[in-house]
Amino acid sequence: MQRIEFRAMGCQMLALIDNDDEAAASALQHVPEWFADWEAVLSRFRSDSEITLLNADAGFWVPLSETLWSVLQAALEAAQRSAGVVVPTILHALHAVGYTRDFAAGPQMSAAPIRITPAPDWRQIEVEASLRAVRLPEGVQIDLSGIAKGWAADQTVQRLAAYGPTLVDAGGDIAVSGPMASGHPWLIGVDDPFNPGTALGMLSLSAGGVATSGRDYRRWQTAEGWQHHIIDPRSGRPAQSNALTATAVAPSAQAAEVAAKLIFILGDAGLEHVAQWPGHAGMLLRDDGSQSATPGWAGYLYQTS
Repeated sequence: MQRIEFRAMGCQMLALIDNDDEAAASALQHVPEWFADWEAVLSRFRSDSEITLLNADAGFWVPLSETLWSVLQAALEAAQRSAGVVVPTILHALHAVGYTRDFAAGPQMSAAPIRITPAPDWRQIEVEASLRAVRLPEGVQIDLSGIAKGWAADQTVQRLAAYGPTLVDAGGDIAVSGPMASGHPWLIGVDDPFNPGTALGMLSLSAGGVATSGRDYRRWQTAEGWQHHIIDPRSGRPAQSNALTATAVAPSAQAAEVAAKLIFILGDAGLEHVAQWPGHAGMLLRDDGSQSATPGWAGYLYQTS
């Protein structure tokens, strides 16, 4: 088993290949470069990133790179599938609640009062596939940071899978290429926010992805109290469900990210939605420590006996 760890996209990253040969070791050394390239396109915290330049050109048709086009399409598909609950048109809302800089820069605080800014209708975004171009409506800005991590994990697994069984953890969005070299599934811990450093349980995963959304990490203090980064686009404010965290399993890390966010925002109603999606399962952890899960969740839990 070979591994590489590094920071990118404001998170700790990990890539594993269950193969000890030199070709696998060489392939792993390229992973930080790939993430650096993607971050240069997708980071809203960089003034020179492609997404920042796109947001500045709202109202005009803008040709996109293959990377930004791919992630934006994934975000629009997520908006469609979630019936407008997980959408990319939330940048103004994030700014309004005080999330204006990368958490890697240190603790974040805002004394400004929160301005309620419901997210604009994502369906107003115009795309032209033949030109790989997009036009954002005037006044609309997008954020792709959540789905970008899942997308990047999936892309990395696809590139590394030829060198051996692979797992990539992009800041909690986890993708695996298939079973480990032994034929056994990967074991993935679900963090316990009440007891940092311990796990609520272990998931057994042979393919696909896992993601967790929660308000236990990316949160900050404002004049109105603690806020978090998961925006409910219907209100333009951080989601107000009783969820502390939500974890989902899906056919890809990108899909798991969308499912976890939907569960977090909608609570039990989100579990009902995700239960209807093929290959998906999810679990909701509430403030009081209670849990609910989709019927398929138990099938992914690792049993020690």
